[in-house]
Amino acid sequence: MTSNDPLHGLTLQAILGALVERLGWDGLARQIDVRCFKHEPSIKSSLAFLRKTPWARAKVEQLYLQQFKS
Repeated sequence: MTSNDPLHGLTLQAILGALVERLGWDGLARQIDVRCFKHEPSIKSSLAFLRKTPWARAKVEQLYLQQFKS
């Protein structure tokens, strides 16, 4: 049985890390307007925010799919 979820097996940390590596924090902040990407960004603080904020997590996941799954 295979999963239809294109993000299956990827952690939020891996997704965020790949986006930061590709776009940088500035690029990420331009794509998704949230404070944790603009002011003293870090993986740790961003993960804490994204885990508490479903709409922001959904935007990050969507951006990942646009960047890496096309």
